[in-house]
Amino acid sequence: MSLLHTLVSFLVALGVLIAVHEFGHYLAARLCGVKVLRFAVGFGSPLVLRRIGRDATEWVIAAIPFGGYVKMLDEREAPVAQEDLQRAFNRQSVARRFLIVIAGPLFNFLFAIAVYAGLYLHGMPEARPVLAEPAAESNAAKAGLRAGDTVRAVEGAAIATWQELRWRVIQGALQREALRIEVLSDSGSVRGHVLDLRSVRSEDVESDAMERIGLRLFRLPLEPVFGRIVAGSAAERAGLREGDRVVEAEGRPVETWEALVRLVRDRPERVLALKVERNGVVRVLDVLPDAVGEAGQRIGRIGAAPMIPPAHAERILVRVSYGLGESLAKAATKTWDISVFSLKMLGRMLLGEVSWKHLSGPVTIADYAGQSAQMGWLSYATFLALISISLGVLNLLPIPLLDGGHLMYYALEAIKGSPVSERAMELGQRVGLALLLVMMAFAFYNDLNRLFSG
Repeated sequence: MSLLHTLVSFLVALGVLIAVHEFGHYLAARLCGVKVLRFAVGFGSPLVLRRIGRDATEWVIAAIPFGGYVKMLDEREAPVAQEDLQRAFNRQSVARRFLIVIAGPLFNFLFAIAVYAGLYLHGMPEARPVLAEPAAESNAAKAGLRAGDTVRAVEGAAIATWQELRWRVIQGALQREALRIEVLSDSGSVRGHVLDLRSVRSEDVESDAMERIGLRLFRLPLEPVFGRIVAGSAAERAGLREGDRVVEAEGRPVETWEALVRLVRDRPERVLALKVERNGVVRVLDVLPDAVGEAGQRIGRIGAAPMIPPAHAERILVRVSYGLGESLAKAATKTWDISVFSLKMLGRMLLGEVSWKHLSGPVTIADYAGQSAQMGWLSYATFLALISISLGVLNLLPIPLLDGGHLMYYALEAIKGSPVSERAMELGQRVGLALLLVMMAFAFYNDLNRLFSG
């Protein structure tokens, strides 16, 4: 994956999400009759500037992409003409100012709902929640779960995919629950089990939680044949093509796809010599796996997927899609669940129950942007929805300088009947700036740590 590809994917994601957020503020301001002077994506010198509409609002794309703003008419910033006084932001009621400010984060949530609803409508093949043999003495083994069991429900809620199961189990592990799980066995019988997660430690949740709990995805043995090569990946750069069969790797025979995966994972940024068969002709190709971080380790990845025979696909994959109404409902529920989960994780960080290493900065986000874009538009859209939710949650925190800080001031103003004093706002801004700088320092440290140590 090239640096340019990662950078472009990151900048597109930033531009889209900032524009969505600021458009929420802009639209609410216009609906409340406030005059908007500038709508900007980015800070600093304008790269693109257009004046549009009766108010000649400036629409700007600026040089520094980390943020954006909507500048409204305000007597506290500059003199306002007599005829425009009623259109000044500071002249609006508390309720209107509250609406204008909260509209930004609200639009981030609405964007995520729209993306998830679109994905549910479109449908996509996902892994069925079929279990492999759990490790001895693991939570899953103690619960009596077996290889070949298909999870049908958790706590009475239907489970259709592995991702749904993973999400519910991680929530249960963080809350230290004992989950009631219903499975369908290979023989066709339905059984109930209790998966006790009350002993799971927070550090176990921080890494590969499912593996530590003993829940592993069942995988049918596949031949080492490439079924899909990701554009711009290490596999494509090496000249590998769909349909290529790996015969040997580093001089050793390769009989299964899993064996090939293990070899690739063990060689991040180290050349792997593959002998592949293509149309009856055997050739040797050198592939240099990209290094990516996973569960605190550096692993190799080449950006390829196996060829899955139709019979295998029916066993391990399911295509999940819904109607419009159900898609919107599920999208709203998913957005709410992720938002609450994010707040709980942040709360546990503040209490010291979860490590601050989960706080990510722009380098990690850029890496995820590039990887998801490389995997296709469905993965990239899912990434955008997730980051949009994170942006919405972050902006609602009651920290001065963020939208949540302004909302806190307006709530206090509504209670006491007068605006918060200038002195209190100044002190709040200093505290807010200090908190944001601390969070940014942690995020950048984590980014650098992941970058240099994997």
